[in-house]
Amino acid sequence: MKLRWLLFPFSLLYGIVVAVRNWCYDGGILKSRSFKIPVISVGNLEVGGAGKSPMTEYLVRLLKGHHKLATLSRGYGRKTKGFLTVTTESTAEQVGDEPLQFKHKFPDITVVVCEKRVDGLKELIHAHNLVLMDDAYQHRAVKPGLSILLFDYNRINEPHLLLPAGNMREPFSGRWRADIVIISKCPEQLNAEEQEKIAVKIDPLPYQSLFFTSIVYLPLQDLNGNPSDVVLDNDTAVFLLTGIANPTPLAKHIKKYTSKLIHHNYPDHHRFSLKNISKLADEFAACTAQKKVIITTEKDAQRLVEHELLPLVQSLPVLVIPIGVQFLNNEGHQFDQLVTQYVREYTTNHLIH
Repeated sequence: MKLRWLLFPFSLLYGIVVAVRNWCYDGGILKSRSFKIPVISVGNLEVGGAGKSPMTEYLVRLLKGHHKLATLSRGYGRKTKGFLTVTTESTAEQVGDEPLQFKHKFPDITVVVCEKRVDGLKELIHAHNLVLMDDAYQHRAVKPGLSILLFDYNRINEPHLLLPAGNMREPFSGRWRADIVIISKCPEQLNAEEQEKIAVKIDPLPYQSLFFTSIVYLPLQDLNGNPSDVVLDNDTAVFLLTGIANPTPLAKHIKKYTSKLIHHNYPDHHRFSLKNISKLADEFAACTAQKKVIITTEKDAQRLVEHELLPLVQSLPVLVIPIGVQFLNNEGHQFDQLVTQYVREYTTNHLIH
């Protein structure tokens, strides 16, 4: 914490740069490009995971049956540049782990990576009538028609300090650009009084809709997406392998079933090495528990099937735990209506004009 306060002067400089940049976009000095198809942006103000990918997947499920839909991401962590269409044969090194996850889960939609989102949209608009932009709240060069901003419940009371002293990519005041604000990763039993306290802290503007969601952990699968018959209990030794921003909720979830948790925890988007997986394999082999399993996340699984790792990974009983989104207060239908109404009205207006 002391180091973070030492970095505070750099946060002030960073804040000035961000404020000037946003002022230029807000004032029209820098141009935000609009498009004649519905564009929905999902993002957050902080670095790290706020549940953007599960929310993007929720939107895909909601909309893909009625639209020629594409997702557009930067492709964080990839070693390539420019516009690339993701296929089921792509690797995380080529396209990034989250876009690859989208393609594996929804092989019938178009998944694209492009660091310049304007260029990506220019390519997509000819054959698609709806684009979901993942992690694009700070990408001001595109003006989305609907902007969804996520706040992690677990960080809601942290100081709103900018990078590098804090975790904020831009000032808290930047939330005004959102049409919908979602408090993600809430406890399922978050009561009305606690929700009201959070609402006061967020202070949504009159045109902003506020929702609360929680994470839903879905049944275990193998690396190919097939259901697993493994049932966790207190006799199960779980080796948890993660390279995500905040694995704490997942670890807590597994501890509901077993106290025997061995966590191999790496930084967000960590590219697993053969040394990492060999260490995991050696510890797993040395474990004397009769019932033992390796569990990882969907995002991490995309980085485990790289060619050099695959032979070793396939020799291990690796299971994947998918996650979903659940709206509190039975407000999922209300959220769905806001999104589908935007898409319908935007499409209708541009067909007329």
